[in-house]
Amino acid sequence: MLTPFHLAVQVRNIQEARDFYGSKLAFPEGRSDESWIDFDMFGHQLVTHLNPNLGFQGRVANHRNPVDQKSVPVPHFGVVLTIPDWEELAQRCRSFVDEFIIEPYTRFEGEPGEQRTMFFEDPSGNALEFKAFADIEGQLFATRNE
Repeated sequence: MLTPFHLAVQVRNIQEARDFYGSKLAFPEGRSDESWIDFDMFGHQLVTHLNPNLGFQGRVANHRNPVDQKSVPVPHFGVVLTIPDWEELAQRCRSFVDEFIIEPYTRFEGEPGEQRTMFFEDPSGNALEFKAFADIEGQLFATRNE
């Protein structure tokens, strides 16, 4: 049985995080306080913690690495979804994400591990990736040697 993960990230403004994760991404809100909020991220616990001292212009720093001829931000987080759930999320994200880091597309097309993916940032600069496979169990850890 797969168990839920717990991830805590820093944000520059709690209300901004509530709007982004709660209203725009439609993640149900759990417990909260004036300096943190729990969100239900597809059954996983995402906690946003206030850090009013975030670095460069109130944004989390990240690095970029090449994957499939794209520039992937590191660190990043997200969840693996079914294709219908991913399509629904991608449609919702197109309505409020001003700039995708990587637009929704199919990566590794026709190869083992073919997946739909998209990358974007929250207002504090935390990079998110959401991906989907036609066969999650068979393709999540597929290698090119299979």
